[in-house]
Amino acid sequence: MFAAERRQLILEMVRANGAVSLRELARVVQTSEVTVRRDVRALEAEGLLDRRHGGAVLPGGFTRESGFPQKSHLATAEKTAIADLAANFVEEGEAIVVGAGTTTQELARRLARVPGLTVVTNSLLVAQALAHANRVEVVMTGGTLRGSNYALVGSGAEQSLQGLRVSRAFLSGSGLTAERGLSTSNMLSASVDRALVQAAAEVVVLADHTKLGTDTMFQTVPTDLITRLITDEPPAHDDRAATELQALADQGVQIAVAGAAGNPGGDAVPARQQQRRDVPLPAPRRGQVPGVGPGLRSAAVLNDQPPGAERARVADLRRR
Repeated sequence: MFAAERRQLILEMVRANGAVSLRELARVVQTSEVTVRRDVRALEAEGLLDRRHGGAVLPGGFTRESGFPQKSHLATAEKTAIADLAANFVEEGEAIVVGAGTTTQELARRLARVPGLTVVTNSLLVAQALAHANRVEVVMTGGTLRGSNYALVGSGAEQSLQGLRVSRAFLSGSGLTAERGLSTSNMLSASVDRALVQAAAEVVVLADHTKLGTDTMFQTVPTDLITRLITDEPPAHDDRAATELQALADQGVQIAVAGAAGNPGGDAVPARQQQRRDVPLPAPRRGQVPGVGPGLRSAAVLNDQPPGAERARVADLRRR
């Protein structure tokens, strides 16, 4: 297939789906991801689409947000790995909040096996994933249904969260930077996410590497309120993601990398330790013991790793 034919097909796929991963594009046009990345870069230069780490989306900058069907096909393997790891941070009998998103939906499917759990959510998809879990209580917020991501938003959702207190919140978003923290493209979604944050003692952000270094219109969680980031291993060529990870760690965010080298997961790894690797805090936060949040043991202790092991690994990613 000639370059012009490839690029036309790529453009048609992005227009049809709103967002497509590089892996999927390479499969359809039957070429390598390196070639597809070059094609996407050329199309972006013409203003026909926008590049994202791991994929391509319709042009629109800060204000565009892909709908659920498009998001569900982006970075699916990475979201699965992140959800597997995130489930390890939930204990029996906890009360947590889980925000809307395709990654949090994957997490919810795994939480169905945690006995005595109470999950507060504004996401119909999260509630659906837990609907048949006999030992999990699901509490839904009120609000107005936002059909693009099946989430309840608005003043009804925010008011229902007043006075609520849980151990931790699991949130996703459209972008994550060390400068602004977690952000999203929709004002109503951002407002509800901020209310979810206020209800939690800890904030855990679930974001695959394609969102690292991406900034969108509305800030939901500033960096200093993020306790932990759970993400996947950035590709070797992704300098921006590696740089952003280091910057987040420098600002006190604990980094847990799913599928990290040396501990890829599998039956040989105990379930509660599988794929669990942290970058420890460089300095204590106000009123917090380094590496240990309220009610949460340090993963470095659980894995018997030297405290600086993961910081060295992230720094190595940055040098790549």
